[in-house]
Amino acid sequence: MSTTDREMRIAAAVLDLAHRPAGFEPLDLLHDLTTHARALLPVLCAGVIVLDPLDGNKQAAHVTAPDDLCRRIVEFQVDAGEGPCLDSARSQRQLPLTLLTQSGPFPSGWSRFACYARERGITAVATATLRLPGLLLGALSLFMAGPPYCTASDLRLAQTLADAAVAALSGRQALAHQQETIDQLQHALDSRVVIEQAKGILSVRLGVSVDEAFARLRGHARSRRQKIALLASQIAQGGGPPELNPTP
Repeated sequence: MSTTDREMRIAAAVLDLAHRPAGFEPLDLLHDLTTHARALLPVLCAGVIVLDPLDGNKQAAHVTAPDDLCRRIVEFQVDAGEGPCLDSARSQRQLPLTLLTQSGPFPSGWSRFACYARERGITAVATATLRLPGLLLGALSLFMAGPPYCTASDLRLAQTLADAAVAALSGRQALAHQQETIDQLQHALDSRVVIEQAKGILSVRLGVSVDEAFARLRGHARSRRQKIALLASQIAQGGGPPELNPTP
C-alpha cells in the first residue's frame, strides 16, 4: 500500500506538534496547531481559545489564530461570552459539524455568534478539545465557508492534532505533573500582551500587516533559537535587531 502525500503531511504535523525542544514557547505551539489544522482540513481557518488555568469561572485568557479574520471570530466569542469554541473549552466536549443556518436554534443560545460569523462568510463550525483529565485547557475551533465540510474522519484528525499539541504541553507527564502544564500556560498568558505590542510596533516600523509582522517576529526568534517573548520585549521597548528595527 502506497503512502499518499496527505498522509505524509499528517504524520509530519503530528510529529511537529508532539515533539518540541526543551523550553519551547506554548503560544508558538498553539499557533502551529491552527496552521496545521488549516493546511490539512477543509476549513477556511482555525483558532484556539485557552482558558485561564487559575480562574475558577473558566474565563478565556488567550486566543490565537493564523490570520486576522479567524482571530476576530474567536475574539468575538470571548467578548460576547458565547460561541462554539468557548462552549467546547468549558465543557471539554467536541462540537460536531454545526451549520450556521439562518433559522437555528444554536447550542447554548449563541445566535449572536452565528450572525457575526455568517456576515464574515462562515457557514459551519466544529471544535476539538485541548484536554487533560481534571484540567481545563481550551479548544480548537474549525471554521468553514462552504462545502466540502469536515467529515467525521476530518474531525478525528483535528482531535488528533489537538491531542498531539497537549502531549507537548504536558511534557509527556501530564497526569503526574499537571502543575507544569499550568505553569507553562500561565507564563504564556503573561507574555501575550508584550507580543501583541511588538506586533503592532513592527507593523508600523516595517509597513506590513499585523499578520506579516508576527510572521517575521516568529521567524527571527526561531532562526536564532531565541524566546519570542524576549524578542518581543526588546521590540516593545524600542529596540530589537537591525532586521526588525531598520534605520530611518
